[in-house]
Amino acid sequence: MNDSPAHRRTTALLTNRLIRWTARHQRSAAGHMLRGTCYGIGTGAVSLLAVWAQKHL
Repeated sequence: MNDSPAHRRTTALLTNRLIRWTARHQRSAAGHMLRGTCYGIGTGAVSLLAVWAQKHL
């Protein structure tokens, strides 16, 4: 693992940049997270239905 001061500084800069970006785009990011959650729930439901259909039909 690279633990040099330059690497820590780069990691800190990237982390701060991500935090600032998230703060500026909070509503948009929340919308994307909600959409992803909905897609995930839908995919899981369809997968469970497919498994159930294979077992029972």
